[in-house]
Amino acid sequence: MITLSNYQIIEVIYEGTKTTVYRASRNKDSKLVVIKLLKTEYPELKDIAAFKHEYELLKNLDIPGVIKAHSLEKYNNGFAIVLENFDGTSLSKIIQAKKIELLDFLNIGIQITQALGELHQNYIIHKDIKPQNIIVNLETHQVKIIDFSISSLLFQEKTKLSNPDLLEGTLAYMSPQQTGRMNRTVDYRTDFYSLGVTFYEMLTGQLPFQVIDPMELVHCHIAKQPTTVDQLIPEIPQVISAIIMKLLSKTAEERYQSAFGIKADLENCLNQLEQTNSIIEFFIGQQDQSSQLQIPEKLYGREAEINILMTAFEKINQGNKELILVAGYSGIGKSALVNEIHKPVIKNRGYFIAGKFEQFQRNIPYVSLIQAFQELMQQLLTESEVQLATWKVKLLEALVPNAQIIIDVIPELELIIGKQPEVPQLASAEAQNRFNLVFQKFINLFAQKDHPLVIFLDDLQWADLASLKLIQLLATDTDIQYLLIIGAYRDNEVDISHPLMLVLQEIEKNSNSVKIIHCQNLKIPDISQLVSDTLKSSLDNSKELAILIFNKTAGNPFFINQLIKFIHQENLLYFNFASGQWQWNIQYIQTLEITDNVVELMIGKIQKLKDTTQNILKIAACIGNRFNLNILSCVYGKSDTDTALDIWEALQAGLVIPLSDSYKLPQLLDNVEIFVIDYKFLHDRVQQAAYALIPDEQKKEIHLNIGRLLLKNIDESLLEQKIFDIVNQLNIGSELISSPKERYKLTELNLISGRKAKDSAAYESAVKFFRKGLSLLTVDCWQNYYELTLDLHIETVEAEYLNTNFEQAEALFISVTSNSKTILDAVKVYEKKIQFYVAQNRMREALDLDLYVLEILGVSLSQTPPAELIIEELVNLPEMTDAHKLAAMRILMTAMPPAYLADPALLPLIAFTMVHLCVQYGNSSFAAYAYGFYGLILCGPLKDIESGYRFGKLSLQILEQFNAREIKSKVYALFNIFVRHWKEHIQATIEPLQDGVQSGLDTGVSMLVTMAY
Repeated sequence: MITLSNYQIIEVIYEGTKTTVYRASRNKDSKLVVIKLLKTEYPELKDIAAFKHEYELLKNLDIPGVIKAHSLEKYNNGFAIVLENFDGTSLSKIIQAKKIELLDFLNIGIQITQALGELHQNYIIHKDIKPQNIIVNLETHQVKIIDFSISSLLFQEKTKLSNPDLLEGTLAYMSPQQTGRMNRTVDYRTDFYSLGVTFYEMLTGQLPFQVIDPMELVHCHIAKQPTTVDQLIPEIPQVISAIIMKLLSKTAEERYQSAFGIKADLENCLNQLEQTNSIIEFFIGQQDQSSQLQIPEKLYGREAEINILMTAFEKINQGNKELILVAGYSGIGKSALVNEIHKPVIKNRGYFIAGKFEQFQRNIPYVSLIQAFQELMQQLLTESEVQLATWKVKLLEALVPNAQIIIDVIPELELIIGKQPEVPQLASAEAQNRFNLVFQKFINLFAQKDHPLVIFLDDLQWADLASLKLIQLLATDTDIQYLLIIGAYRDNEVDISHPLMLVLQEIEKNSNSVKIIHCQNLKIPDISQLVSDTLKSSLDNSKELAILIFNKTAGNPFFINQLIKFIHQENLLYFNFASGQWQWNIQYIQTLEITDNVVELMIGKIQKLKDTTQNILKIAACIGNRFNLNILSCVYGKSDTDTALDIWEALQAGLVIPLSDSYKLPQLLDNVEIFVIDYKFLHDRVQQAAYALIPDEQKKEIHLNIGRLLLKNIDESLLEQKIFDIVNQLNIGSELISSPKERYKLTELNLISGRKAKDSAAYESAVKFFRKGLSLLTVDCWQNYYELTLDLHIETVEAEYLNTNFEQAEALFISVTSNSKTILDAVKVYEKKIQFYVAQNRMREALDLDLYVLEILGVSLSQTPPAELIIEELVNLPEMTDAHKLAAMRILMTAMPPAYLADPALLPLIAFTMVHLCVQYGNSSFAAYAYGFYGLILCGPLKDIESGYRFGKLSLQILEQFNAREIKSKVYALFNIFVRHWKEHIQATIEPLQDGVQSGLDTGVSMLVTMAY
């Protein structure tokens, strides 16, 4: 038994997994109380926060049907809540002990409903109504609702998609909306569903869905109808069964809209039962009117579009791959339409992930795909240890040795598979092939028959070219199945020359059909139905208002919803409690100055918030559509707690949505930096409105300050992971930077960003970062910042070539060769130029440049083969250290392909020269290629098969000796394709294939051709 100062513990009332509840006597007045405290000696901060949240919520409530809180006491490393002593038994124990008679059911149900109604009037959503949280005094029949640890004070919430085992609440009693797998927000009506499950269990002794598997239970809540109460127990009146089934409706709009509507129907049943000992049927819900404005979240006028999506999902379940685009204006409901696919995804145990491109982050490569797969990694991290271990094995098998390529793009992967070795640097074409191959394997791992994958990428009109190319690759890859890619874009911002349209043309050229759903504005009949459903009025009665709304909004769904809310906020649309109906005066509404522009409407709404909230929304708008509390508070210059308090009004107004339940923590804990607390704007138009409130002359300054603070507060080890977010902000405000030191630093950061983008095959983004870096250089950069200037120029030359900007590349090439301090520095850019001559099939020019570079390096081509070579001695040659000779070896290797096409007679000479250099100056990783190619010459033109074979084997030995992964495919291809077959054919012996054959072949046809030369 515990000891708590000022209290004498009497008995244990309840013991759960996390909490224990005691009855105690207060020392000062001997008053009986109930004490609830955490069981663990060192509770988690979230559990402590839940305790404080419960107390703060209850302390000022005075509702007869809700347990009262007296005080919050410090206890050990946590807290104890001192509650009123209520001598009762949990409803769950009563259900287990005996059958609940109909009269008792109605008396208890009316009290629960009354308490719920009063909670909702105080804008509290309980979120965990269940028999365990309802206490009944068996003598007085008084009822109390307890446990408000996860209750909400927001008008509505959005449940984050996560493992069902980790959801807030109790899954068996949870509404479909609360599972996070419906295209719906969570509001007070979630409690009605939980109440329906509770009522069902009270009368039948069992739950509506008696399944154990969490995902199956989620699917039941979302899509399956339970057996009705009167079917299970025929003596239960049909009308009571109907009340419960109405509470258990899948969508909130079909449930009761007020607790008092439920109570009225239950009281009708009770009166009949007491007066006649029977209950006859009546129309339920006649007195069910809510004074809260609730615009239905169901889709109007989208039946055909929904059918197209559902058909596409059915196809991918058969092993197909589909690409569907949803086009339409901002606010037309593209995202809402796509999210309707949640139901079948859950039914088939699939994965639905989503990401969004952003207007102010167009240079950040793969930003939407990164968001989507970060979401998927977070889902995996919530799996059981056994499931997570299985995924780790699968991921490693698919991605090793190139897993780091995916980690560089999606850092969360490292949390699952651990740290991975760096991958070798490759030439541009090879690097892109490798990135594409690894990403295809990554996608293929999740798009499987047992769990099909749906990827939703929003706002494709702002997508970077690398993302579009990757979408094209996935859409045309014949090996990928069970994959549905859905993209949404604003068709008014995309013309035939837009990169998105060009990529779609390429996809269709490959005989891959692309379905495009064009979302149109709602028509007057659709709006009339929406208004009628919202206001519970007849179509005729609401038609005039619907026409007015149509004329103002042109039928844009987001604008319609915001306009209805605006009219309500202006008290021109109000609930008349006397008549129990919504009322409005169409003449007054017509005279109100209502803008025809949704952004102006949102600006007006934001301007009604307090100044501190407006200021913080402006900063958030600069950060992005999604933003993090830690970053926001850092830029805002206040603590996380103060920042959360200042944004609270925007959450209450529904302009900003928290992305998890962690949003409550800053108001309850002193230190919340360890928690990830994310928000997002309700809609792009809200972010746009907040951004529009910033004077133009201040926008760059805010972006610059955001970048500076992010850079100042980032852990050095995480800099590269967050580099794009930081550099994007700094670049927008770069013209305001006057400090040479800061300009130098930003130049460095753009170099890092460009390289990171290039390594991920995002060449368009890379060149933008590199160009920005160049623009920050001073006129004396070659004299004062030589290394940085050289590196940036060389990288930009390559990026410009990769983006086919040949004139810009040539100008930069001349700048490097003119300003290089050493031959080796110049050779670096010469190598780039040679590579791109080859890529353009300008083989003669490439070869001439190879020979010129060899000349300036002091190397001439050997006319004769090396004499008296002893292979055993070659193995033990010292390592080549002469930088000029190493550069010559690289140039000689790049000369092979153009020589094969432009001057084949030079091929033996190149091979001889490489071997001569090895003999004279030592071995390097390039020696593996040199010996391998020399083996080819010996086996072929020189007809010395035995020696050629031995040199081929030597090349493999040197390859392993130097662990030369960057040329492994080349060397394996040389040996396996051009050397080994000579000896094996003649001697008719078969050796096991080297494990690198597949490595050589996997690199693709283009690389294989290069290797063959």
